[in-house]
Amino acid sequence: MRERNPKAKLLLGPGPSNSDPRVLRALSEPTLGHLDPDFVAIMDETTELLRYVFNTKNRLTIPISGTGSAGMETALVNSVEPGDKAIICVAGVFGERMVDVAERAGATVVRVDAPWGEPVDPAQVEKAVKANSDAKIIGIVHAETSTGVLQPLEEIARIAHEHGMRIVVDAVTSLGGVEVPVDRLNLDFVYSGTQKCLSCPPGLAPVTVNDSMAEFIKNRKTRCRSWYLDLSMIERYWGSERFYHHTAPVNMIYALNEALRIVKEEGNEARWARHRKNQKALIAGLEAMGLKLVVKPEYRLPSLTTVFIPEGVEDLKVRRRLLDEFNIEIGAGLGVFKGKIWRIGLMGTNSTKANVLWFLAALEDILAGEGAKFQKGAGLEAASRVYREE
Repeated sequence: MRERNPKAKLLLGPGPSNSDPRVLRALSEPTLGHLDPDFVAIMDETTELLRYVFNTKNRLTIPISGTGSAGMETALVNSVEPGDKAIICVAGVFGERMVDVAERAGATVVRVDAPWGEPVDPAQVEKAVKANSDAKIIGIVHAETSTGVLQPLEEIARIAHEHGMRIVVDAVTSLGGVEVPVDRLNLDFVYSGTQKCLSCPPGLAPVTVNDSMAEFIKNRKTRCRSWYLDLSMIERYWGSERFYHHTAPVNMIYALNEALRIVKEEGNEARWARHRKNQKALIAGLEAMGLKLVVKPEYRLPSLTTVFIPEGVEDLKVRRRLLDEFNIEIGAGLGVFKGKIWRIGLMGTNSTKANVLWFLAALEDILAGEGAKFQKGAGLEAASRVYREE
């Protein structure tokens, strides 16, 4: 067999991000049975820590065994029944994916589209709601990973609740990096993933469900189409019954538990501020090098910055040199942005001054070699100025 020896790299793409060393150590702790009393105590603490990170008091706040995409499927197969109408907001790849999953769950989907790189317009959502007053949910992506847009949720949540609809929110790339206003906006179902701003390996999908949505799930007229992701069964395992549903990924829950402890030690507000400051420095550096940002300032996602590739510069060549020469990974564009943008992640443990300056120095070196015209050292000086002034 070929030797397995993966080389450590700085993951500054759209995810996964690098795991905190404390989290990796937690993964190596002794495996326990999934009903062992010692493990049950870890489960209980993990749900409490998840409530802290989600800013919620929701009783049903647990990690689903699967990646962020499993979180999306859990949300949709539990929140709609076959024949239900679902209004889904689409402004990127993950809005499109939400449409696909909702249709597979048997929903009739009404789309509300927005241009890539822009947020969904609440006026268009309200128009769709008035034309489809029988819709049961509004689905929307809070942090669109394909575009770098942070979607404002206040107006859309208000529209949903005023019309008796529930709102389902994708917070895969926002949880742990920016406020996810679960209780403040009474968001009905929010799902995320461990591999982004929580700095934990991919493999779990934290979800939180409010009482209204939990009551709907409990009293559905039809059984959930997924046995594995049926929350009415899974919550019996995570709740006081400890009813066996599936063998939980024990060591991954250790890892998530440690990642959430790290978040709480830093504090939500301090963590959000750190992500904002480091993105501000990154953007200052990119703009000083003549690069153009994709998203307007008021809608930029702090954990993921998108920038247009300079004219005459080859996308793959730059990304390959970053990886080969500097051990830095950034993301390519998807969908309509394929070959047109780069996606630069500063998530969780990776959102640091050192990483911002190291990346800017590496990018400057490569772009200068590719013939891009800018003042040498301008990017690093602009980013450093942000740090000096903060």
